[in-house]
Amino acid sequence: MDSNVSQVADYDYLIKLLALGDSGVGKTTFLYRYTDAKFIDEFISTVGIDFREKRVVYHSKNPDGTKQTRGQRVHLQLWDTAGQERFRSLTTAFFRDAMGFLLMFDLTHEESFVNVRSWLSQLQTHAYCEDPTIVLIGNKCDLADRRVVDETAARQLADSLGIRYFETSAKTGENVAEAVEVLLEQVMEEMERSLSNKALPAGMTNGVERGQKLHEVDEAHDEKKNNCSC
Repeated sequence: MDSNVSQVADYDYLIKLLALGDSGVGKTTFLYRYTDAKFIDEFISTVGIDFREKRVVYHSKNPDGTKQTRGQRVHLQLWDTAGQERFRSLTTAFFRDAMGFLLMFDLTHEESFVNVRSWLSQLQTHAYCEDPTIVLIGNKCDLADRRVVDETAARQLADSLGIRYFETSAKTGENVAEAVEVLLEQVMEEMERSLSNKALPAGMTNGVERGQKLHEVDEAHDEKKNNCSC
């Protein structure tokens, strides 16, 4: 009994973040880089779903923008999903439990960027709310000579959705921690806003605009499919 109580009191918050995107974009190596600070130089195809964990200390912001001295102990669960279509029904079942999403594509594979809109549509359908907290990530920025996705196009998509965009490298570690930390900060701030707005009707939060933009992306994706001549 005492040991169980100790385990429960070992952290202040349990935050579940989920990485999603096409197979091969580097979700697994990205998460390994973040949790273990190492790079796995081989392709590992995730079967269904897997997860990694990390403990961090989060400092809330004061009204003047400075960080509070006392930190909150956060236990991060980072869920790694399979990108293959055959696992889609399994992986989307975990969307509703995640509090934030690392939506990834491969800067050297244009199709993975095009498919970002499909993943946004999946989030619109299966996430915990209509305005899920998302960070868009263009991975493998170290492979500059093989790059095919233009940074401007990626940033324009992120800006149109009102979400942050990072270009990362699981190999060098560039922007990996920064992307996760920004997502965590947004999740924690959203939790604080939800508490302060708990007397408001459901949906009356600062995320309404982003939710509407996700609706627009979802509708555009459906229209494109319906108009396809293939």
